[in-house]
Amino acid sequence: MNFNLHDLVLLLPESFLLGAICAILFIDLFLKPAQRHITHWLAIAALLGTLGLVLIDHDPARTAFGGMIVHDGVAAVLQVFILGVTALVFVYARSYLRDRNLYIGEFYLLCLFAALGMMLLVAAGNLVIVYLGLELFTLSSYALVAMNRDSGLSSEAAIKYFVLGALASGLLLYGMSMIYGATGSLDLSRIHTVAALGLGNPHFVLLAFGVVFLVVGIGFKFGAAPFHMWLPDVYEGSPTAVTMFIASAPKIAAFGMAYRLLEGGLAGMQPHWREMLAVLAVLSLGIGNVVAIAQTNLKRMLAYSTISHVGFLLLGLANGTPSGYAAAMFYAIAYAIMTTAAFGVMLLLARAGFEAEEIDDFKGLNQRNPWYAFVMLLAMASLAGIPPLFGFFAKLLVLKAALDAGMLWLAIVAIVFAIIGLFYYLRVIKVMYFDAAVDNTALALPADVTFRWLLSLNGIALLVLGVFWGPLIAWCYRALAVQ
Repeated sequence: MNFNLHDLVLLLPESFLLGAICAILFIDLFLKPAQRHITHWLAIAALLGTLGLVLIDHDPARTAFGGMIVHDGVAAVLQVFILGVTALVFVYARSYLRDRNLYIGEFYLLCLFAALGMMLLVAAGNLVIVYLGLELFTLSSYALVAMNRDSGLSSEAAIKYFVLGALASGLLLYGMSMIYGATGSLDLSRIHTVAALGLGNPHFVLLAFGVVFLVVGIGFKFGAAPFHMWLPDVYEGSPTAVTMFIASAPKIAAFGMAYRLLEGGLAGMQPHWREMLAVLAVLSLGIGNVVAIAQTNLKRMLAYSTISHVGFLLLGLANGTPSGYAAAMFYAIAYAIMTTAAFGVMLLLARAGFEAEEIDDFKGLNQRNPWYAFVMLLAMASLAGIPPLFGFFAKLLVLKAALDAGMLWLAIVAIVFAIIGLFYYLRVIKVMYFDAAVDNTALALPADVTFRWLLSLNGIALLVLGVFWGPLIAWCYRALAVQ
């Protein structure tokens, strides 16, 4: 493999972010706790600078380091939203972390390392880069979940996440080793060529087993049922700021990983993996929506909601065509924006000694602050898929993808469970608007004006993007070269 200047230029966004992380790590060593805002703004500047470099690069698909890194339209779209959502998390989390003595440089640095891992993951052209990006992201996530060392619940969640995450990584790696044995290559383009031979490949059975383990690993990383066991405990046990991060940007990265592996490498095995994805979708839709009804803790409810949304996202992936992938990409982006709004309102209500994570904590919110009750209403209604909000059109596109793939039965199952899922979203809205407030005093808002304004814009975006969603789906179509 020959290294040249072209390869380094192509990796400029990732290199810039890595350099910024190292610089912030060094600077943070010399900062006093009262100066932590410097780390906060430097981290946001690093993300925005990287985002700018991604947007500036308008060249067509290019590869670096012998095809190990692929910078195409898909990578650009996913990286833009990974970086943007992570920056939103930093803004939303500041007040929450400060109130709990968690306003430390490690939070920002671990999130930045996770963002770097996700950027590599969605631009991977080789199984080694897939695994490198995945582990960089997941190892950072384990540490983030355990960040609140005074909380037994947080430590328990971190242990569960670490053990099950390690198991998932092992299964994924086992599948990769089988695929390497069947194809003789770690390069996804070469694997794509061999997989296209189908039964003409003398190692077809070994390749098929590798695909099974790969799909199981992808299911674990998505949090799809029946590989969802870690998700509710991690959501509930993590500090809410960490939960918001884990619930948003990684779902975009998980789509990128699935796309690179299934389409970039194993498109020739599509008749086999699309049926597996359909089964995972049904289980996720059923378990996620039904179990969420019984939850009283909002974070656990949103965890099971995530499982159901993964089911919808899998509808697009199971389509197996560029239009289906575009629908799944659109859904992953929509979900990330919706869930940051929902968790943002939770962080707004939280204060020192009060987490605002029970559904009853939202009783009478409309009486205390009508505007932020409305923002939460937009988030819940959009997650439920009520028109004309953003989430409705995201669901519509993946349902269309299922119909285009000839999976009418799967679309019907999804619609039935979406109707069931309306209950637990509407329950939150009912509590805010029709239940009496426990405390009738006006809501004490955080002093962070940037947080309040961005959260308001995030809520409004769910309505605006629900009406003007065309440019975003067009961007997704262009990235995937949909005709």
